Amino acid sequence: MPVTIVVGAQFGDEAKGKITDFLAADAQYVVRTGGGPNAGHSIHLPEGVVVLHQLACGVLRRGVTGISGPGMVVQPMKLEEELRALKERGLFRGELLLSDRAHVLLPLHEIEDAWEDALRTQQSPAAGLGTTGRGIGPAYSDRYGRWGIRLGDLDRPATLRQRLELLYARKTQLPNLPPREQLASTLIEVGSRLAPYIAPTEPILWEAIGRGDRILLEGAQSALLDIDFGTYPYVTSSHPTSAGALVGSGIPPLAVDRIVGVAKAYSTRVGAGPFPTRVEGELGEYLQRVGGERGATTGRPRECGWLDLVLLRYAARLNGFTALAITKVDVLGGLPEVPVCVRYERPDGSSLTDRPPTSADDLGEVRPIYERLPAWGEFHPRRLERLREEGAGALPTELRAFLSFVTKETGVPIEFVSFGAARDATVRLDRGVPGAPPTPSVRRWKG
Repeated sequence: MPVTIVVGAQFGDEAKGKITDFLAADAQYVVRTGGGPNAGHSIHLPEGVVVLHQLACGVLRRGVTGISGPGMVVQPMKLEEELRALKERGLFRGELLLSDRAHVLLPLHEIEDAWEDALRTQQSPAAGLGTTGRGIGPAYSDRYGRWGIRLGDLDRPATLRQRLELLYARKTQLPNLPPREQLASTLIEVGSRLAPYIAPTEPILWEAIGRGDRILLEGAQSALLDIDFGTYPYVTSSHPTSAGALVGSGIPPLAVDRIVGVAKAYSTRVGAGPFPTRVEGELGEYLQRVGGERGATTGRPRECGWLDLVLLRYAARLNGFTALAITKVDVLGGLPEVPVCVRYERPDGSSLTDRPPTSADDLGEVRPIYERLPAWGEFHPRRLERLREEGAGALPTELRAFLSFVTKETGVPIEFVSFGAARDATVRLDRGVPGAPPTPSVRRWKG
């Protein structure tokens, strides 16, 4: 190390927060690099479940600094509530820094988000994107249109009021905007309370790299929701890829030596958009129920499907994964078999194996072709106890075969396997599995 990037390898909700929290035990800094209050990372602590929306998980560990990085859009009032709730529970144990370059997400962005989605669905019911409604898209639009306000502006009242005046002049089409001066006063008050945490974070990270400190870059959302490389337009408004993590933190590429892709042993998707391996009926409902598949932020149910190796190969190539973390293997325990999609068949009879079609419409028309693998037994209490005591050597033989199949098909070694929500329900495959491949350094893709 010094720098590890954690990236979601599917449509989100892969337990990135859990894997990042697991790795944070050996880190000095954890940096959230993109997104805003649309993301919810659930961390299961002995004291109970914590759902982090805008704070990096490093704030939960003593001796670790959690940074909300420059690539984020931050709703300061909600961030203050999140911070207060952690302190009240006695769970704010690390240090916190907020990048002065991160952009401010405003209540008017939430209003604009709802207004835009209503406009889409009025034009065509199928045009709705199924966003979280948290204002992420409009906040990023203002960022790139150069209308935005940054966290560092909150202690500059004259600048803040000038930027708000420009924003309000641009958004006259929106209904029920809060009074501008009232919003300015609220932002100045909240900004004064957050001021001790707001700082230029890139120099701090550069100095940490020079000391050899360990840094984790924590992604939100996932590669298949990237604004450029995901299933556009059913995507988020930022770059939740390894490249986006660099832009969203200010860390140079040469400092990175590990990129961990996180994928479930099956697939899920929430919101609109194509989902080739979706499972309908009772089996899909079973996966949803046993996997607890509801959004941590919105509570919306996630649709469930089988593991899609076409998309996983694509995510691996796009991000340069050096290792995979496979989560929720316990959910598939006890099934008759485990189907895995190995290629797509297109309407014209051609096949795709390592990338999806560019068009979301075309992705919606492919037929997944499955390899059906032997299933493993349920994760009963004795098995869980053995895994915690013995490590990866206690994984079921059939599950080990499944993991070997995924490694062979993607060309990426699996380093972590998660079999539950708790912090200790994760094992490393290089600890207890004879012949497990070592984690390689970042290297050119060999396709």
